[in-house]
Amino acid sequence: MAEYTTLTKKIEFSSSHRYWREEWTESKNLEVFGKCTSEYGHGHNYILETTVEGPVDSDTGMIINIYKLKPILKDTLKEFDHKFLNKDTDFFDDLIPTTENFAKVLYECISEKLSKEECKLQKVRLYETKDLFVDYWKEDNGR
Repeated sequence: MAEYTTLTKKIEFSSSHRYWREEWTESKNLEVFGKCTSEYGHGHNYILETTVEGPVDSDTGMIINIYKLKPILKDTLKEFDHKFLNKDTDFFDDLIPTTENFAKVLYECISEKLSKEECKLQKVRLYETKDLFVDYWKEDNGR
């Protein structure tokens, strides 16, 4: 029987964004996205939960040393922390920075940085507010 152990690290950061489609009229954007269309954007204090899975190393008793995971997450988030996602990053040039899309972008960035580790990224959970979050994972994540 296969065994899997997960470890989840929670980290907070702040970003702002705007929902807008250039090919739509202002009234269509307003109808679909409401107040999220403000040209000045609006911000959130996000909480990112990153869950990794893998075998527990028999020598260390860990999936990954937290002192390896934390810098990977901080390095990823420096591209987004205190940034206006629409303009300060290239990730949303052709993508509306919804929480769903943002979670996917974060997953891809973190997964790439974890590629040299024994563990695999299982999922990310991105909280936009205390009661609104998105989970993103890939069905085949290397198992």
